[in-house]
Amino acid sequence: MSKGQAFVWGGGLFLCLLFSLAAAVSVGSAEIGIGTVWRVIVDHVLTGNGASMDPDAVIIWELRLPRVILVALIGGTLAVAGTVFQGILRNPLADPYVLGVSSGAAVGSALIVITGWGLSLLGSWSLPLAAFAGATVSVLLVLRLAQIRKHLQVTSLILAGVVVQAFFGAVLTLIISLSPEELNRIQFWLMGSLALREWQHVEAVLPFCVGGFALCWLFSRELNLFALGDRSATHLGLSVSQVRLGLILLASLMTGAAVSVAGMIGFVGLVIPHIMRMLTGGDHRTLIPLSLLAGAIFLIWADALARVVLEPRELPLGVITAFVGAPFFAVILRKHQHKWHG
Repeated sequence: MSKGQAFVWGGGLFLCLLFSLAAAVSVGSAEIGIGTVWRVIVDHVLTGNGASMDPDAVIIWELRLPRVILVALIGGTLAVAGTVFQGILRNPLADPYVLGVSSGAAVGSALIVITGWGLSLLGSWSLPLAAFAGATVSVLLVLRLAQIRKHLQVTSLILAGVVVQAFFGAVLTLIISLSPEELNRIQFWLMGSLALREWQHVEAVLPFCVGGFALCWLFSRELNLFALGDRSATHLGLSVSQVRLGLILLASLMTGAAVSVAGMIGFVGLVIPHIMRMLTGGDHRTLIPLSLLAGAIFLIWADALARVVLEPRELPLGVITAFVGAPFFAVILRKHQHKWHG
């Protein structure tokens, strides 16, 4: 893709993201015009108060906008993490949810919820870090199970992910059975939801999302080299094992941060990178930022649908993404079967 094409794609997706943000904030039981949404946002940014006595301003700034911004961050983060996993593992089906990374992160978060470990010392950072620890353990288990004679078997990754996901699912069930009083809070991580999210949740996850994206983009060249195969990448000067491990940990940290505030939202990291790769090519210098924008847009609209489809009830966000992602997963699996068994 040329620089001009990348600029057109990036600019178009960014404008679509701005529109999606405003449209999603305007959707709800109290209908608010998009013009009013932008007026309140501009007032807050420029003056710091945004006419706080206005009921519409309170609804927009205190209730809806933090949730929509958090949804965008989570969607972009999961899409970038999926792009990294697919790049370093050279598997189009690699995804934080499919590989069991999200399940491990959910277990880490659930343990903090029921035990309170580290809350007094780390504060709002405790859940993301605990989720990162769980995500790291799960992805390392997947990689270990997929290795045969010290060589990573790409075709075994998905089966290994199923095994690890089943194991951590059992651990979550055990945690629930031991702590019935925390059932509702833990069930939150099983279904995926962003209800009652506030600005403090945005502040907690923002450093992991922005910092993770920046680091992933800085490793775009290395991700491009992985597409050539481990041997060719090594001949071109890439420390394959070290870079792979570093990027796996980075993608796991991003996934853990997302799961800690949003729960197990599946298939975003599978669907978005795959679609953007088909549309714009496999150069990670453009694929990573474009996946970031597309993932944010996708999850914003998925969350808006979850809020309104059964209004006043709210569907778990993970249900919406699964309805989209599961058929997509099946199509990709069918498409690539002949490559793995040919």
